[in-house]
Amino acid sequence: MCVAPTVAACSSSTDAEPSAGKHPAGNVLRVPQDFRTVQKAVDVARAGDTVLVGPGVYRESVRVAVPRLVLRGTDRNAVVFDGGVRLANGITVTGAGSVVENLTVRGYLANGVLFTGVTDERLQGRGAGGSAYNPLDTARFPMVQGFRATKVTAYNNGLYGIYAFDARGGVIEDSYASGQADSGIYVGQCKPCDTLVRGNTVERNAVGIEITNASEGLSVLGNRVVGNRVGVTVNSNDLEALAPQHGAVIAGNVITDNNASDTPEQADGGFGIGIGIGGGQENRVARNLIRGNRSAGVLVTDPAGHPAVGNRVEGNRVTDNGADLVTASVDPGNCFTGNSPATQSPSGLEDLAGCGVTPRRAVPAGRVVAVQPPPGVAFHAVPAPPAQPSMPDPTVPGWPATDLPGVVDPERYALPTDAAAMPQPR
Repeated sequence: MCVAPTVAACSSSTDAEPSAGKHPAGNVLRVPQDFRTVQKAVDVARAGDTVLVGPGVYRESVRVAVPRLVLRGTDRNAVVFDGGVRLANGITVTGAGSVVENLTVRGYLANGVLFTGVTDERLQGRGAGGSAYNPLDTARFPMVQGFRATKVTAYNNGLYGIYAFDARGGVIEDSYASGQADSGIYVGQCKPCDTLVRGNTVERNAVGIEITNASEGLSVLGNRVVGNRVGVTVNSNDLEALAPQHGAVIAGNVITDNNASDTPEQADGGFGIGIGIGGGQENRVARNLIRGNRSAGVLVTDPAGHPAVGNRVEGNRVTDNGADLVTASVDPGNCFTGNSPATQSPSGLEDLAGCGVTPRRAVPAGRVVAVQPPPGVAFHAVPAPPAQPSMPDPTVPGWPATDLPGVVDPERYALPTDAAAMPQPR
């Protein structure tokens, strides 16, 4: 059902649709003018159409299977999909090249917006950490090709805010995520990912941005990751296919003060870490501002069965953390250079494991600063965020998610100098 601005728009679902269920003229389907619910509009839409949703609270789960559909709100803050802490997913997209933009999703038990090639609805409501998937799924469920989330606000959802899983060729941009019980933005199980995560703000989540078994062509650029329990995680594990994770670029981000107590408590208890690389390989972490994380600024570890190998941490400003740089990985191929750290564990890490230092030698295991995580709060109890910037003209023609992410140049993203400002490309 919907709660829309007029009584007529919210009349009984047994009444005839205003358009008698027919496809309206042109390629724009309007809710509630033409269809009472978003799902009914999506069901009628054809490839390349735009479903334009007017202000209101839409208490429904929407499934987008048609390719190249643009699902857009007319007002990012006034078009609200509300799960009422009872529905599983907000908007699930399996149609190649489809888009979700300029709207808000809140209060779903699983995910706010999900882009995925997993078409079995029984699996879509679970997180990867729940062992819902297995290494055979990439054959059973090929990756969906092409997706985009632009100016989406996702808050107070039980797993992930914006979740790209088994999906490639996409962009998550200019969005906001808070109050997720797992992570604000998640990219998982893709190789090659060919995905760009840029210009987003994530705060007051258990984890800000999470990357798991997501490899090759993945760029996380110019985001603001502040006041979560953990800022960014880069993981390899066996709960998803395509391990080990490798070949991502994380550059030009603000990753600060990830010690917030008014956040959902993460199951594994992580707290006070800026960037954690758990078994990731051949990643580049460059020109990020990483400050005020009480346990560790950058932490490299080896989870069981997945050694961290060949990661390059260089040119970051890593200061005022519990320990600025920490490695507990046994592989001597991880390197650290030019990060201006005050504290390193083991001591002298940038000398022991500097980039370009030869011959490489074993590095003693370092340690994070022990911080007792405070009790968390229920995901649906995190305060609602302030209004976020909306599209200036939501009536412009829709742009499907094809040929993405386009040319990506991480070198355009400079080291941020102000933690309060949103990083911008040069």
